[in-house]
Amino acid sequence: MKSLIALAVIFAASTPVMAAGSHYTRGYIRNDGTYVQPHYSTNADSTKLNNWSTQGNYNPYTGREGTIDPYRSTRSNPFGSPLNTGRNYGSDDNNN
Repeated sequence: MKSLIALAVIFAASTPVMAAGSHYTRGYIRNDGTYVQPHYSTNADSTKLNNWSTQGNYNPYTGREGTIDPYRSTRSNPFGSPLNTGRNYGSDDNNN
């Protein structure tokens, strides 16, 4: 009986436990041919504040702290200037 309990404990310890609000993603190949390794990620929702990569959070699977500022946009438009700059390009009242 003791060996059965010990075996169950070893099995439970070796089985990965998913963090609440996360899911497993199988490896896949992007359209550009890049292979993405299998990984765990947070479930999609309407906020960036609870993502593991966001500052103040950490990834429970890797232990890495988040580094991304959720209030700063890192995307850019096709013309090279950052999005959400407050400038209204293309309007008649903007003389810049």
